[in-house]
Amino acid sequence: MSRFKSELTDGQWKLIELCLPELKRGKGGPKPIDNRACFEGILWILRSGARWKDPPSHYP
Repeated sequence: MSRFKSELTDGQWKLIELCLPELKRGKGGPKPIDNRACFEGILWILRSGARWKDPPSHYP
């Protein structure tokens, strides 16, 4: 996945990151998805009003 321009500043992300679970990979489980990319994808959906299945490809 290519890195995209962040919607959040690093300061904003540091405050939010404390509230999210740590990324862990279970035995044989899928690779964890980056919390910041997921959160910013959710923000994009909420701001744009798009359907959940229609975010740009750079969001997981």
